[in-house]
Amino acid sequence: MMKFNHAFVVTGTIGSGKSTFLNLLKMYGFEVIDADEISHEELEACKDEVVRKFGEEILSFDKIDRKKLGAIVFNDKSALKWLENLLHPRIDAKIYELCNKLESKNLPYFVDIPLYFEGLGKAKFNHIVVVYAPVKTLIDRIMKRNGLSHEEAKNRIELQMDIEKKREMADFVIDNSGNLKDLQAQVEGFLRNLKGTYESIEV
Repeated sequence: MMKFNHAFVVTGTIGSGKSTFLNLLKMYGFEVIDADEISHEELEACKDEVVRKFGEEILSFDKIDRKKLGAIVFNDKSALKWLENLLHPRIDAKIYELCNKLESKNLPYFVDIPLYFEGLGKAKFNHIVVVYAPVKTLIDRIMKRNGLSHEEAKNRIELQMDIEKKREMADFVIDNSGNLKDLQAQVEGFLRNLKGTYESIEV
């Protein structure tokens, strides 16, 4: 099995603030591979199959409407499984291709894989970063951000592995239960930690 020695997988759960963490890393000049972006591209590439499966009502202006598709798959585990089986191998292949390019630079880079522990990204990555926030905070954030009820937000979270379990499995934990200023302090501490391995990092 291939190993990506300079890759840091960034994972968490819905609402834990991975995107904000990754945006801060980009501001420091780090390369980020975005599995979510890749999944959008691959979903569009598989549009015909997905429409055959779920019908044309998931389209908006001839593109897949991810909200409409989400309303179906997040309420039907077998539909979600079907979609994951279609997309995950393609997403994996694209991630590995991009990792191979970045490995040659001998610098740390970050791979945003929301469902890493759930099975997406099976290559042996050496470093796992979990962006963490307690479940109550996650529910509040998702309700606010996605306009969902408490029950709907809770259901979305429960589709993924428990954040406390992910926290235990992490090599690095970024606690994002506070505000942006707190998160920035966490990022700076994390990068100082990395500086021991990579002298060229500036914090």
